[in-house]
Amino acid sequence: MAQQLLQDRTPTAYAGVEAYARRHAREDADAGALAWLVVGYAHTLDHDYGKAIDPFNRAKAGAGELGDYVACYLGDAYLKTAHHAEALSTLADFSKNFPDSLLIRDAGLVYANALLEEGRAQEAAALLEKERAPVRSDVELAIGRAYEAAGENQKAASAFRNLYFNLPTSFEADVAGTELRKLGISGSLDERRTRADLLFKAKRYNDAAHDYHDLAGEVSPANRPEVQLALAGALEKSGGSNSKEARHILLAMGVQNAGDAEAERLYLLSETERSTSDEDAVQRTLNELRQFGPASPWLEQALFSAGNMYLLKRDYDRAIDYFRELQQRFPNGGHASYAHWKASWLSFRQGRSDEARQGFENQIALYPDSAEIPAALYWRARLAEEEGNPAMARAFYQKLSDRFHNYYYAEFGRQRLKGLPGVGDASQKESSSKPGPPTEDAPHYALLDRVPPLSTARKITATDPPDDNLRVERARLLANGGLADMAVRELEAAASQEGGTWAPPEMARVYQDIGRYDRGIEIMKHSTPNYFAVDIPDLPRPYWEALFPKAYWTDLRKYSVLNGLDPYLVASLIRQESEFNALALSRANAVGLMQLLPVTGKAVAKRVKLKGYSAPQLYTPAVNLQLGTRYFKDMVDKYNGQFEYALAAYNAGTDRVGDWLGQGHYRDPQEFVESIPFTETREYVQAILRNANVYRQLYGTP
Repeated sequence: MAQQLLQDRTPTAYAGVEAYARRHAREDADAGALAWLVVGYAHTLDHDYGKAIDPFNRAKAGAGELGDYVACYLGDAYLKTAHHAEALSTLADFSKNFPDSLLIRDAGLVYANALLEEGRAQEAAALLEKERAPVRSDVELAIGRAYEAAGENQKAASAFRNLYFNLPTSFEADVAGTELRKLGISGSLDERRTRADLLFKAKRYNDAAHDYHDLAGEVSPANRPEVQLALAGALEKSGGSNSKEARHILLAMGVQNAGDAEAERLYLLSETERSTSDEDAVQRTLNELRQFGPASPWLEQALFSAGNMYLLKRDYDRAIDYFRELQQRFPNGGHASYAHWKASWLSFRQGRSDEARQGFENQIALYPDSAEIPAALYWRARLAEEEGNPAMARAFYQKLSDRFHNYYYAEFGRQRLKGLPGVGDASQKESSSKPGPPTEDAPHYALLDRVPPLSTARKITATDPPDDNLRVERARLLANGGLADMAVRELEAAASQEGGTWAPPEMARVYQDIGRYDRGIEIMKHSTPNYFAVDIPDLPRPYWEALFPKAYWTDLRKYSVLNGLDPYLVASLIRQESEFNALALSRANAVGLMQLLPVTGKAVAKRVKLKGYSAPQLYTPAVNLQLGTRYFKDMVDKYNGQFEYALAAYNAGTDRVGDWLGQGHYRDPQEFVESIPFTETREYVQAILRNANVYRQLYGTP
């Protein structure tokens, strides 16, 4: 009931939780208090603070270990309803009563704002100064307002400036900007440049361009080119017609005397030319860039962009030339490994086996830690098979399986191992990455020693949450009330005290219990970044189950089977699309678990004769699964059961897949997938097929 109330906040949900709270007020005071806390908190989510006061007051008597939450939110409700004296009374001794509370700064901020509303600005400022570090945007804004009310405009301006110029992406930054304008303060050129740079870094390119534009007219002539380049970069990143404006600025600047500035100008110029597919202009600009900045990172970026441009244009020989030049000029650069792999792969696709063979081996030798190593191992083994060298193929496939056990290519490597002659028992173990004893005459390939082993420094063993930890107890209480974010915050604090490996799956479970599987998955990914490289037994079961949940399984399995689909493949698709967030909404307006566009949902609903369908139903898991599985089945049928093509089409569209399939012969679907020119789509397909294999290992027959 609590979860439903916090999610929907309908009159029926409010009535249900309030009735529960009243029933348990005497017989189970703790349960009643928790229910009243949930009701009050739900009202604050509705910004109906007046209605929150009564349930918070009712919760006080039995709040117990959650007394700090009740007091803090009650004090805030009083503040928001102009009951300032009551807010001060409620929070006066908060830090004394709850010295270990995670809400001390929050309560202090509410108390200070109540002081400010009561005309006690100096007291508010003095209190907030003690809470100023580490910096928090809401605290900084309150400090500025307190000093402003106290008539200390210089100190107020300092706080507003810090907020507006150094924390420009915060909600409070715009408010601080308004306050600065009231004070007649525009900020120094250095401050304004800092703000613009931070906006650019946060990918708020239009806002950054606006600030750079204002700066360009005010900085000294010596500093103007630097700002103009930043402006052009922001405009180019903004896309659309802004690219033309960027090009105009770059051409008007003319040749720059400083080598790096000229290199950056030429790079940005090449980007504007690439956006209009002006190949001749791109090549001319690159020739100039080679002269002005032969060792400049801007040349590396330009070569990378040019290589990708020709890759998308299917001019593979030119793409190879640019990728090779990038890798040779910048062998230790950030794009070197990718460029080396692309040149090798495109040589392979062009039928130049000798170049590809050398390229795959060099990939392993030069970039053994790179993301392309699994592909290099697999395709070098495939070439060895084609060359009649099963011993070499076996060694490379086994290395792939051992080191990258749950990666996309590892399962294909194990499948091919079973078909090699003379493999023996070592290749027959489908579910284990542990190699069997090598045959006596098995050759050793020193190249494979270059691939570093998976680090075992942080091997994870299962541990249980400490039952005697007060924060764990609080977290469980909060979780029982559906207050997941608060519960997870307590668990994080407990983990910092206790240590151990229990915390990530416990935090994930809290989110799973309220249907936020996506939040749980993200916690697990952050805590175990190399999980795909290890075998199932090498990671505790709770970790795997949090990473690969069987969410909405009854409906998921039902509609998958109805459409002749593997439920684990569908679960993997959903994990990639929405991470099981039923309320997910993409920038393209794709909705729900399987990220269906409303127009697609409407069309499929008509085909399956779903009565009374409306677009908002895509947020309902059962409806989304019914329509999404049917839509995916249509994709699979279109490509004669070839899931790789269907998945690529699900992500990038059938027109693009048709275009890619028309680009020559592919040995098998794996070659098609590796040849997908869109990194997002290629990784999407590989991830879903990889995930489905993990699901099968974890749960067996669906």
